[in-house]
Amino acid sequence: MASKKFIQALELLESEKGIQKEVVLDALKEALEKSYKKNYGGPESIIRVDINANTGKIRLYEIKHVVDDVNDEDYELSIEEAQMINPKYQVGDDVVTEVDPEVFGRLAAIQTKQLLKQKIREAEKETLYNEYVDKKDDIITGVVDRVEDRFAIINIGRTGALLPVNQQIPGEKIYEGQHIKVYVSDVERNTKGTHIGVSRTEPGLVKRLFEMEVPEIYDGTVEIKSVSREAGDRSKIAVYTTNENVDPIGSCVGPKGSRVRNVVNELNGEMIDIIEWNEDPVVFISHALSPSVVVSVDINEEDHSALVIVPDNQLSLAIGKRGQNARLAVRLTGWKIDIKSVSEAAREGIVYGQDAEFEKSFEAEMTKEEPVEVEEPIVEKIVMDVEEPEAVEDFEESFEEDTEVEESVEEVADEESFDDEENDLVTSEEESFDGYDDDYDEEDDDYDYDPKYDEDIDYDEFDKYYDEK
Repeated sequence: MASKKFIQALELLESEKGIQKEVVLDALKEALEKSYKKNYGGPESIIRVDINANTGKIRLYEIKHVVDDVNDEDYELSIEEAQMINPKYQVGDDVVTEVDPEVFGRLAAIQTKQLLKQKIREAEKETLYNEYVDKKDDIITGVVDRVEDRFAIINIGRTGALLPVNQQIPGEKIYEGQHIKVYVSDVERNTKGTHIGVSRTEPGLVKRLFEMEVPEIYDGTVEIKSVSREAGDRSKIAVYTTNENVDPIGSCVGPKGSRVRNVVNELNGEMIDIIEWNEDPVVFISHALSPSVVVSVDINEEDHSALVIVPDNQLSLAIGKRGQNARLAVRLTGWKIDIKSVSEAAREGIVYGQDAEFEKSFEAEMTKEEPVEVEEPIVEKIVMDVEEPEAVEDFEESFEEDTEVEESVEEVADEESFDDEENDLVTSEEESFDGYDDDYDEEDDDYDYDPKYDEDIDYDEFDKYYDEK
């Protein structure tokens, strides 16, 4: 009767705690072995416990090794004692003796019970961890058990999860008994048990909610590429599909906006922008800054940044309230985004759009180094047959004759040039004197000639000559 109740208790434990029957039976075997060694056997004794899983009957056996000389009575037995039990035993055999479980006294039973409880708690922690570790980064529905100022306890099935106030949506009212969806952000196992962290502010919550509401996302037709979120205010999601017949944004919105409306209601009225993902960063950034209009996007691959130009009347819309729209766009795209209006770009002399592309191409064209063509000297190639030595000798003789002729021509040219220089010098001097005489004759017409000047003048009598004049 007791064995039957024992099996029923194992089945109840399995259904409530999720601990399999075999795990409990192994824990009970280990507890009985330790208790027997501690109270009746020894630390080196060998104990075997058999439990029938159907009937619950427990059988306990002690095993000792047959030797000639006994050194440790815990696991050794002399040949004489072994042959008293059965004459067939020899040295080296193992003697198996059944022990009545009723030999356990009250103290041994209490120790066995404590060991069994400890093993069951460890098995429960392991089972709980294995169950929820697969649910990490997923959504589970729980019931609010208790609400405090700093946290709320959510019953998620076999255990409770802690929802801190900083992981709750700002402005959301949580009350006891409320059914609520939470995102499993962390599953940790420690000495105190398995800790399960849940959140309502993670971007992953938005992604999982759309997977639950949109069949195209669940079956993989539409893919959510990235999500950025500021819980309680606004979220942005980028969706993409390779199927040309499917509108990714329309699939998320649903008929008359029913699908996105369900997600918004679950998030306490949080606004959600759904944009189309594109592998071109220029197009993707333009979509990410919606609902504002973008004039131009210039990409800097080195800094992984982008300069965005918007119309003057769209600047505040692109930046958003307290910069919210720009922050969400940065998180969604992964690019650093600098937003300027058209007038600001003009004041700062920023060139953008097609002008910037033309300027870059022009600068690249100007800085490009063109290869310099070096004119090779014209070399007269002489082809000869090496096997004919006569041709080589004729070539050498002709080369020497040509060299001598060139030298003689150069000498003659040098002499003629020297004679020409002398002739030129004489001719130039004569021409210069002839010109001078002509000029002098022309001046003689106006000159008052005195025949005294043709005589040789005695310079010693110069004064006298001067006075007579």
